Amino acid sequence: MGILLGLLLLGHLTVDTYGRPILEVPESVTGPWKGDVNIPCTYDPQQGYTQVLVKWLVQRGSDPVTIFLRDSSGDHIQQAKYQGRLHVSHKVPGDVSLQLSTLEMDDRSHYTCEVTWQTPDGNQVVRDKITELRVQKLSVSKPTVTTGSGYGFTVPQGMRISLQCQARGSPPISYIWYKQQTNNQEPIKVATLSTLLFKPAVVADSGSYFCTAKGQVGSEQHSDIVKFVVKDSSKLLKTKTEAPTTMTYPLKAISTVKQSWDWTTDMGQERACLSLLSSSSSPCAVWWFLLWPISCSVGRCPNKSMSMKRPAQSVCPANTGAPGSHWLCLRICQMHLK
Repeated sequence: MGILLGLLLLGHLTVDTYGRPILEVPESVTGPWKGDVNIPCTYDPQQGYTQVLVKWLVQRGSDPVTIFLRDSSGDHIQQAKYQGRLHVSHKVPGDVSLQLSTLEMDDRSHYTCEVTWQTPDGNQVVRDKITELRVQKLSVSKPTVTTGSGYGFTVPQGMRISLQCQARGSPPISYIWYKQQTNNQEPIKVATLSTLLFKPAVVADSGSYFCTAKGQVGSEQHSDIVKFVVKDSSKLLKTKTEAPTTMTYPLKAISTVKQSWDWTTDMGQERACLSLLSSSSSPCAVWWFLLWPISCSVGRCPNKSMSMKRPAQSVCPANTGAPGSHWLCLRICQMHLK
């Protein structure tokens, strides 16, 4: 009986412990002087538990002081010292982390994250965790050079582009841009900002660049050298073209005219001539139009209304009355056919 009661009590304690939200806060956080810091404070939302109140407190002397309050009416910053530089997460359920910007040395202290939930039975549960914020003056890291262009460090002429020099450390951080010279000459200073802007980039901007970063703590740091190339967009790309190749194939003439005549006779040649002359595309047709008045006999020559496509019975008959007309007509055609 005693064992059974012990198991029931253990089960109740387990449900009580693991059924409620538990805050997760690191023991300490270090932020850069004059920089920004995030102090994590998270929990896993539990079914039936509703967040009703969030507080952030900072230790001042022997008593904690509320610097932030979130309730049903919204967010409230309680101390003027933190106005404009304090923010608490709210977009992700269970995340009530504190963000502080522009850290000062007197921001070093112990901070308390406190959350209140309403339980399923209508009661309230409060949990809190304390973390230490340390503020350090951090040395500047080695800067990196980047560009937001999809072209990388090779861009076409006329493009607006900038090179970015970025370093980590306690601000303020001062930046200087240099361009290397030829013949082992000293690099020249081209900008005193973190951004080197080309608006627009020209071919003369091509070269090797690097930047330096200097903070209030530590020595000056140099970035790697980057080669920036601006291509001349006015020059057309050279394309390899080949001259068109002309291939000569032996042509075989195929006659589409049904040869129902005998080429061994004058009448056969005459009919072939007429068939050729009746085609408007034949060069012989030109001769036909020019010479028909003199090559045919009067009364036997075709009139102007006669279609050239209509076969003639005897346009240039052998027994024409015009002297030499048969010979002239036939010779024109034969010369063309040859």
